Amino acid sequence: MNFDGIFTPAITPLNAANEIDKAAFAEVLEHLIAGGVHGIIIGGSTGEYYSHTPQERLELASLAKQVIGNRLPLVIGTGATRTEDSVKYAQAAKEIKADAILVTTPPYALPTEQENAEHALTIDRAADLPIMLYNYPGRMGVQMGREYFDIVTKKSTNIAAIKESTGLTSQLHLLACEYPSIQLACGWDDQALEFFAWGARSWVCAGSNFVPQEHVALYEACVVEKDFDKGRRIMAAMLPLMDFLEGGKFVQCIKSGCKQAGLRPGGVRAPLQPLNEAEEEALNTIVAELKRNVAAVTGRQA
Repeated sequence: MNFDGIFTPAITPLNAANEIDKAAFAEVLEHLIAGGVHGIIIGGSTGEYYSHTPQERLELASLAKQVIGNRLPLVIGTGATRTEDSVKYAQAAKEIKADAILVTTPPYALPTEQENAEHALTIDRAADLPIMLYNYPGRMGVQMGREYFDIVTKKSTNIAAIKESTGLTSQLHLLACEYPSIQLACGWDDQALEFFAWGARSWVCAGSNFVPQEHVALYEACVVEKDFDKGRRIMAAMLPLMDFLEGGKFVQCIKSGCKQAGLRPGGVRAPLQPLNEAEEEALNTIVAELKRNVAAVTGRQA
């Protein structure tokens, strides 16, 4: 499978009763398709998978496939502490004919690299779908390293890509130089330019939930047009938003941005709490300026 482009980890809207709002979820997916993203990920951390019941996760994946059809690639997250649960999500992804699965490290368990590799390979055997690995030690506690990559690349032909979210340029260099068979996907937003310079052709970015065209513009400048001068100007315009998103209320910011974009994201599930009024106003100001500045670079209407 080709993971080129902007892959959006979609939010999960909630209604006033704190239940998943399926109609609003469908609106989010249509918004992303209209915004020009290249693929959609369901069941990622931006989608608050950790706060969902197993049944909710299965229903969301099925609904996403119904809405998207074959218009864009659909990637289903398999994240869970127990390998057995990840296997069930992977098998469900195969049943609905998803295009790929997202495989990460089991949170809290702290497996060794060999144990973590066997976790991924067990999921792979259950689904036999293209895999995007997700390396995020900040959330999962341990990192995928050489031993892990050596094992999974030798034992599976489905390891197609990796969302690299360590924030370490050394990890980017390792993957680009030593594991070229694994397609690089930027998973650390303020390093997007560096990822593209090192040959990445994919970016998994939560902010594309509400400013998809601007994220697509950076991808097109760097990957399609190979105009890194233009890319630097777009990146500079986007950095204030990236900094704001890392202020400690990530999912809340994404949902607030979606509300500003005219979607119906609803709130977040406990223990998270929504942005306060001042934070929402600050985000609105940043987004408005971002759109103006990117439009000035691309010549498109803000």
